[in-house]
Amino acid sequence: MAKNIEKSDKKSGKDDVTEFLKKVAAAPVRAPTGKNGRLIFSIDATASRQPTWDRASHLQHEMFEEAGSIGGLELQIAFFRGFGEFKATKWTTDSQALIRPMSRVFCLGGHTQIEKVLKHTLRQTKKDRVNALVYIGDCMEEDADQLCHLAGQLGMLKVPIFLFQEGHDTIAENCFRQMARLSGGAYCRFDSASAATLRNLLRAVAAYAAGGRKALSDFSKKSGGEAKLLLQQIK
Repeated sequence: MAKNIEKSDKKSGKDDVTEFLKKVAAAPVRAPTGKNGRLIFSIDATASRQPTWDRASHLQHEMFEEAGSIGGLELQIAFFRGFGEFKATKWTTDSQALIRPMSRVFCLGGHTQIEKVLKHTLRQTKKDRVNALVYIGDCMEEDADQLCHLAGQLGMLKVPIFLFQEGHDTIAENCFRQMARLSGGAYCRFDSASAATLRNLLRAVAAYAAGGRKALSDFSKKSGGEAKLLLQQIK
């Protein structure tokens, strides 16, 4: 269980990215059902993220725009902050509809509510298949075993979690790595040195959720880099 997690290796940013690409490549490809892919993008908006909020918000906006340009992808934003506040937008294929409300969100002190994010995703995918969950946060103040249990449930439903961590909180890292493994997703650290790389990774995940290998192939032709490497790993 999560309480017995071994200390994670101190990997370089490059190693984290390489591992992330391998995990994303192993994630299940959406079957061609004629339906749009569905991606939930969840965000920790508690006070500890305030120092990096502007930079992260900029990358988030770019990811929404890329997802909108790909087509075939429905997006939903979920975020938590303050005293028990958790909100999720309606599903939409209009990226601008997400950028506008997110531009008005500001950080507010409070504990993390990752459990609400996972339970929300479970409810959503039981109504209509969710293809992936992206989570960006810096710490974890909840019961790790419970979060890992919920991540495992998402894994059983083939909903991979792609976790991006800001900072170096080891408790959060240990939990996030296990959540990624249990869900069939991936973990990657997010900091100023890896901002450009993670921008491409977020876009690649959006492309992959939208249309599997073909959408990722089209995206890699114009972006190259990490998306191209990811494409090479998908059989």
